[in-house]
Amino acid sequence: MSHPSQLRHVVVVGGSLAGLMHALTIFTHCPTTKVTILERSPTALLHNQGAGVVAGSDTQAFFSQYVCPGQDFAVPSTQRRYLDRNGDVIQRSAEDREQRMTSWDTLYRFLRWRVDDMDIGDYVSGINLDNLKDRLSSYSHGKADYQYGCNVRSVDDLGVSGGVRVHWINKSGGAEELTADLVIAADGASSSVRRALLPSVERKYAGYVALRGTVPEDQISESATKAFVQKFTFFHSEGTQILAYIIPGENGTLEPGKRLTNWVWYRNFKEDGPELQDLMTGKDGSRHRITLPLDQMKDDVWTRQKQDAKETLPLQFAELVNKTVHPFVQAITDNISPTNEFCGGKLLLVGDALAGYRPHTAASTSQAAFDALTLGEWLAGDIDREEYTIRVMKRAREGQKHGVELGERSQFGRHPFAC
Repeated sequence: MSHPSQLRHVVVVGGSLAGLMHALTIFTHCPTTKVTILERSPTALLHNQGAGVVAGSDTQAFFSQYVCPGQDFAVPSTQRRYLDRNGDVIQRSAEDREQRMTSWDTLYRFLRWRVDDMDIGDYVSGINLDNLKDRLSSYSHGKADYQYGCNVRSVDDLGVSGGVRVHWINKSGGAEELTADLVIAADGASSSVRRALLPSVERKYAGYVALRGTVPEDQISESATKAFVQKFTFFHSEGTQILAYIIPGENGTLEPGKRLTNWVWYRNFKEDGPELQDLMTGKDGSRHRITLPLDQMKDDVWTRQKQDAKETLPLQFAELVNKTVHPFVQAITDNISPTNEFCGGKLLLVGDALAGYRPHTAASTSQAAFDALTLGEWLAGDIDREEYTIRVMKRAREGQKHGVELGERSQFGRHPFAC
């Protein structure tokens, strides 16, 4: 990896949370460095299907240091509770511990505002612009070259005195390439960069999926409000787990009543079994391997899921499932790379591209934030390159292993609070 003073051009592959965090870190510590972001999606993301995110300590630290110091972007949850089949509380955490709940959309909008160096009003509503601008007066930087529709195919190491050449196909089908001093591969668990470098490292299905959705806070019943507002609530049974919490609403609003109730329902399905095949086949007839997007679930399949919710879940959770208008599905998978550095340190795997955490850890976003914070420490001269690598790889291995342990116990073992 080049010394920060030698970074003239950095290419970030992947324009989601991890990529934006790393781009902002580069800008902050190397303000004269050109940053190009190559995003696979052909249009602005802006909406990741309403997915809820637990804002862990690393995410909060990153946003406080690099994004919006002093600005709240999450909903507090002060209790962790477990329900029985009847919807009664059977266990609550021994000590109330506040967790911060946000959404992918909210984090993405804040990060795009900072990386694009635009007016925050174009991205997030309900923000005191004058106060926030005052706090960010010393944070001015350049603007990233954010390109859409870029399908990266390969990378070439140009040797000790050269950089790394990135090859991709643009949204018009044309071939393009760029040479950078540093390439940051932040293109997710199905990383095309990792696949080009390490084709043997595969993303493997773990035997279950997460059905997901949101319901406006003002549309849930009094019983559901008591169960989920300011609470992180769970139900466990054999081969299934569901959880819910409150997240920001449209454009990141934190106003009570205008927020969203986010739920995640883990269900076991055998790989390539008929049920999984049916679930992951969209209305357009396409078989989706990892994510069934918003509004693609077939009507008869969704009707069956809602009926299963009524028959197997506590009333409060069944209500959420049945009031959801735009469900989506994510297959739970595992992946981890044996190393995060390639091309003599000129190419880095970060976030999910390095290690895919199962969502039970509630730490995938925090992993991306940790990786970016640690890179920032190296760029600032607080740690050396070796320490950067040690820390990032330790976090990747421990988090990935912990996620597997949690998921296997939840879905294939016996959870202590299972009914």
